[in-house]
Amino acid sequence: MQNYDSDEDELFEEEHSTPIKPKKQTWWAKLGGGSLMIAAVIHAVLFIAGGLWVYQVIIEAEKKVDFMPAGGGGGGERGSQTKVQQKKRQQITPSTNVKRVFAEGATSSYSIPDPGDSFGEMSALSSLGGGSMGGGGLGAGFGQGFGKGDGLGSGIGKGGGAGKLFGLIPETMRKRCSKDDRLQRLKENGGTPACEEATLKGLRWLKSQQSADGSWAGSHSVGFTGLVLLAYFGHCETPASEEFGDSCLKGMVYLINRGMKNNGLMATNLAENSWPYEHAIATYALGEALTFCKEMKLVVPNLKEVTEKAGQFIIDNQHKNGGWAYAYSTADDAHVDTSVSGFQIQALKACSHTSIQFKGMQPTISKALNYVNGNQHESGGYGYQSPNSHDKEYHTLTGTGMLANQMWGKGGRSEVRKAADYIVKNSKFTYDDRYADLYAHYYESQAMMQMGGEYWQKYNLIFRDQVLKGQDSDGSWRVPGGGKEIRAVAPLFVSNKIYRTALCTLMLEVYYRFLSTDGGGKRQPGI
Repeated sequence: MQNYDSDEDELFEEEHSTPIKPKKQTWWAKLGGGSLMIAAVIHAVLFIAGGLWVYQVIIEAEKKVDFMPAGGGGGGERGSQTKVQQKKRQQITPSTNVKRVFAEGATSSYSIPDPGDSFGEMSALSSLGGGSMGGGGLGAGFGQGFGKGDGLGSGIGKGGGAGKLFGLIPETMRKRCSKDDRLQRLKENGGTPACEEATLKGLRWLKSQQSADGSWAGSHSVGFTGLVLLAYFGHCETPASEEFGDSCLKGMVYLINRGMKNNGLMATNLAENSWPYEHAIATYALGEALTFCKEMKLVVPNLKEVTEKAGQFIIDNQHKNGGWAYAYSTADDAHVDTSVSGFQIQALKACSHTSIQFKGMQPTISKALNYVNGNQHESGGYGYQSPNSHDKEYHTLTGTGMLANQMWGKGGRSEVRKAADYIVKNSKFTYDDRYADLYAHYYESQAMMQMGGEYWQKYNLIFRDQVLKGQDSDGSWRVPGGGKEIRAVAPLFVSNKIYRTALCTLMLEVYYRFLSTDGGGKRQPGI
């Protein structure tokens, strides 16, 4: 309030014979409304400018993702000291549904928009599943960890941890993503530097053979593309990899396109009886891809959708005897065998790592293992369609039977140990002779690795040098057998260079990759 007793007010009264009442002020004016408005506007402008600066400078900096673990064995080949570099942006989309494939901060040449962009309908990425996300130890398989290692450490980030980004990827897959850890496992398990050198040469040769549409090989291209992708993933070469990233993603998109066109079915020729092999291999590859892509924040449109449909199709088309048949027939007289069934079991294991809720997974696997074990001969070997069928001299599918049990937590069963004894006693591998069944050793190498101990030591002496011996200078593997007919269930497939190179590369990755096994009998819930 104003003080009218002041000297200033007395002077005012002397000059005016009639006192004048001061004009009444509004409440807004009393609060200093004019200056307040100006101050508010100025602060608002400063606030907005500051917010934009924080978002662009600070938030954007946090979005740069390192795709390799920061810890674990000294940080790995692309650990915390390595900055993921962005290349030129390029949009690649599955042709059946125009959606963008992008990676956030990825070292690849694909479109990398901000997450705030509007992409339209996108296939949701699954979260990680499977059994070996925690606990030390390299374990022994996708679901339960691989081998018997000492783990990746207990921390996150620098030091002994697994790194923030790969912290939730199953340890079995994460371990192979560090060069230091990879070489350590190679040495511990009886490998040599030549094994790693041969693996890289093989991968580079495979990359050089990729077709423009992303596939490999003209005949049975879906199956061969799946095998090559598995070889990439076995070395932790993903769409984020600098050297193999573009090739990997193109292969994935090729398979996704196939699946989108055929409602989840993937094969070069669906009229061919043997197409279940291709479908299972492609499903297996996409299952692994989905697991990797989740934690790399890599979004591949329709990847989850195709994987879900493909995996569910395998479950829904299991034969009533527990196996799987040619052409996925469920008729009483269908051709069901251990070989076809083996790849379906692998594919479902890869699918089980995703967050997709497949209907009937557990009873399907229970029936599948009963079928496979029903084909075991009293000697310990596994037969083609029955304990006594097809293989008179040697049961070449013995590794298939072992691995089917191991990958689903049944590695401690007596059937598995009998099979391992059979392999140690009877298996042979001479690359330039008839004992060069690459398909048999693809399974045996991984199954025997999971057995560990003397089983693996003895088998490794049979296996390692012969695989290395078969590689040509360009990185591919030559035709095995030395001109003789190979002792195998399907010997003619080795005539395809993509096929044999992919299989041999996968075999050499066994020292750190392995398949989805637990190496000795840890039971999976509900199986």
